[in-house]
Amino acid sequence: MLTGEYFVLDGALALALPTKLGQRLKVAENESGNFLDWQSLDSEGNTWFASRFLLPELSALGGTDGKICLRLETLLKTAHLLNPSFPGSKGVKASTFLEFPQAWGLGSSSTLVFLLSQWAEANPFDLLKNTFGGSGYDIACAGANGPILYQKRTGEAFWEAVSFAPPFRENLYFVYLNKKQNSREGIARYREKVKNSPHLLDEISKLSAQILTASSLADFEQIIAQHETIIGDALKLQRAKPLYFPDYWGEIKSLGAWGGDFVLATGNRTFDETKNYFQSKGHDIIFKYADLILNSTK
Repeated sequence: MLTGEYFVLDGALALALPTKLGQRLKVAENESGNFLDWQSLDSEGNTWFASRFLLPELSALGGTDGKICLRLETLLKTAHLLNPSFPGSKGVKASTFLEFPQAWGLGSSSTLVFLLSQWAEANPFDLLKNTFGGSGYDIACAGANGPILYQKRTGEAFWEAVSFAPPFRENLYFVYLNKKQNSREGIARYREKVKNSPHLLDEISKLSAQILTASSLADFEQIIAQHETIIGDALKLQRAKPLYFPDYWGEIKSLGAWGGDFVLATGNRTFDETKNYFQSKGHDIIFKYADLILNSTK
């Protein structure tokens, strides 16, 4: 999510950028009996989670991680409630394949909800609402072919495909901080700190619209700096740039739960100079905008 952050929960307009890296689901017959055997593979092809569920009850019979097994059981049973014919009584084997390292926080949970809803022929937003909760922007992203504007209105999700390939996109980078944050804790902080703030929702929505039409890197940087200030002041948190990169020549914008996963960096120097700077700070993973964002015209 490029703009909107926590305020999207209360109706702010958000600009969201789906990534080229996602998750796939493969479903096949299982000859070992009336079981649903589940296997989750990481980006290296290694199994990081496995479990078995009894059909048709979808009761967990065990797994390599108890907490994940219970969450998956909840997802499967909720999908069954939304479509009682899912997944049937015959044995089935389901395998998921991540296209990015688990720690990156690019939407392993949201893509799982979306993929399960496709398999179950259920509404993905209903599945999300009755399980993990959240704004739903990431569910919309999971089914999108490119950037979207997303907004919740009276509890319903609305989004539209937009073109976001600014002329300065070669000056935009995504840097992995490796400081994983808990989204639920971030939302709880937002709920604690931000009360009855329609003016802030309006400001964030205006910035989301303005960023689409920014014609220069300087205009873009001004918008994201203003966005960072609004979020930081509202949550009583320090901005990422003065906190981590006070001597960086461009702008830095937090993404997702503040303080973790990736940040957006702007800069008018070469990619090698930019990469060397962040590597000197201990951050080796940096993407050019076009290398990470889906349907980003080069």
